[in-house]
Amino acid sequence: MTAAPAVVTIRRGSVHVARAVYDRYFAGLEAVILLRREDDLHILPVRDAAAGGFLLKRRNSAGDRVITAAEFLRRQGLADEFEGEMAAIWSSQHAALVVPAAFVMQT
Repeated sequence: MTAAPAVVTIRRGSVHVARAVYDRYFAGLEAVILLRREDDLHILPVRDAAAGGFLLKRRNSAGDRVITAAEFLRRQGLADEFEGEMAAIWSSQHAALVVPAAFVMQT
């Protein structure tokens, strides 16, 4: 994995991405795919929104984004009430923004 760490926040069934992180890794995209690989969360860009995935909805006027994924996160064992800010890093190998140990940080 390479590049400087970014931060994502999981809060009440959604993944929050600051505008700077969105601009760096997902600029111009409308959707992503969320995958669990072992205990890590992988957020993969989707170039063609018709391919499916989770929408990257604009959250506020600052340009922050939110991915509503309560069902996915629940299936991974994260309670709806879970809140956590986590480091993420871009993985060229997986072509994804990776949140290491995202599913170990359960409350």
